[in-house]
Amino acid sequence: MNSVSEATPYTVADVMTTQVIAVTPTTGFKDIAAAMERWKVTALPVIEGEGRVVGVVSEADLLPKEEFHAHRPGLIEQMRRLGDTAKAGSTRAEDLMTAPAVTIRPDATLPRAARLMADRHIKRLPVVDADGTLKGIVSRADLLKVFLRSDEELTAEIRRSVVERLFPLSHEAVEVTVSHGIATLTGRVKDHTLIPMAEHLTHSVEGVVDVHCRLRAEDGAAREVSGGRGACRGRSTR
Repeated sequence: MNSVSEATPYTVADVMTTQVIAVTPTTGFKDIAAAMERWKVTALPVIEGEGRVVGVVSEADLLPKEEFHAHRPGLIEQMRRLGDTAKAGSTRAEDLMTAPAVTIRPDATLPRAARLMADRHIKRLPVVDADGTLKGIVSRADLLKVFLRSDEELTAEIRRSVVERLFPLSHEAVEVTVSHGIATLTGRVKDHTLIPMAEHLTHSVEGVVDVHCRLRAEDGAAREVSGGRGACRGRSTR
């Protein structure tokens, strides 16, 4: 089997926002709330020194002040919700923030960022370098930017990085079409053992929503995948 590596995946650095609004540990409650409102964000990194991220303050960290504004919690509730009741009485970012911050590196892949957000139930991640210095921020919406790639761009990349590399002798017999992000591969190739890899590599192209692999071998054997990530199956065409 030919040695073919997958296309270089998009990283957090490709989609992150580099102009980030941040606060310092001494920033006051009202200034934090005002910054969130002005910049339409739900969380802010807290930085100190030369930009090292020490925490994140979010809307959830501010809400206890409103929740307990006219409601004094009883002893049992205080014990059960120590963190929230403490934040209700706090006025500065250093006492309100969640620390340590959940961060990610610029060279992390988008699937890794998505898994981290899902696992930690957060909507955005500060992006930091090896020293913990803030370089940007990546949100759920940023991770979806790859799906805005045009069908024409996806078609060109699949042909270049998958078809021409996997099937150098028969690539002209392979047709690649992409419609609304769904890629379809049709045609005949010399080596049917490479067909499952073609389906896999096409799925790995950033921005592809699904893949229909309808490639056949020149000897008549077929490998067809319908509905995306199902197992390839062979069937005779004679």
